[in-house]
Amino acid sequence: MTSSELWTRATADRYDAEEGERSSAAFLEPTLAFLADLAGDGRALEFAIGTGRVGVPLRERGVPVAGIELSEHMAAVLRRRIDEDTLPVTIGDMATTVVPGDFTLVYLVYNTISNLLTQDEQVECFRNAARHLTPGGRFVIELGVPPLRFLPPGQVAVPFDVSEQHLGFDTFDLVEQILVSHHFTRDGDDDRYRRDHSRHRYAWPAELDLMARLAGLELERRVADWSGEPFTENSAKHISVWRKPT
Repeated sequence: MTSSELWTRATADRYDAEEGERSSAAFLEPTLAFLADLAGDGRALEFAIGTGRVGVPLRERGVPVAGIELSEHMAAVLRRRIDEDTLPVTIGDMATTVVPGDFTLVYLVYNTISNLLTQDEQVECFRNAARHLTPGGRFVIELGVPPLRFLPPGQVAVPFDVSEQHLGFDTFDLVEQILVSHHFTRDGDDDRYRRDHSRHRYAWPAELDLMARLAGLELERRVADWSGEPFTENSAKHISVWRKPT
């Protein structure tokens, strides 16, 4: 067990509905094209595969996919969509769990590396990715850039969503690099809101590059989104690709 917080059955059961827009074919197309191109004729391994939002359509695209998932509840939702022989999933943490075989691609999407709450565990995640990669294989991470530029002196919270159905804001511990995402989600058409929160360890791109070097990986490219837009000082997130030397 790592420091990652476990997803509960209730959270797993409503996850796909709450992420409906991000699960649409139009939204996922650039992601799937990017990952399929890197996988080539090889196999892909998704760390923290969750309910299969990305892994299942990538498998349907013809890429052999396996997954590692800490939450049995999330994996159970995935299993309703696809069988074990078609997309095998191992229950375990992404920092230490090893699955059989070699892969041309290991990937982590939607800020998931931040679920590991210590720097040591994030370093081990890179090492675990390198352990699974064939020479020349790639490790891909999608991760937001910490929005600390929006924090004036004395402020510890940054809103990231204000809509009719959802209010969301992050609070920051600047010493430990821990952010807590707070969610107030409207249930149905009444005025009642469900409150949830989750903890994450944020990391800067340069910090991730050093983790990659410790794992024997080299930065190949960094872009601002799955469509390949250039990464700049104003980018809200990055897609980073590290390569295992041949």
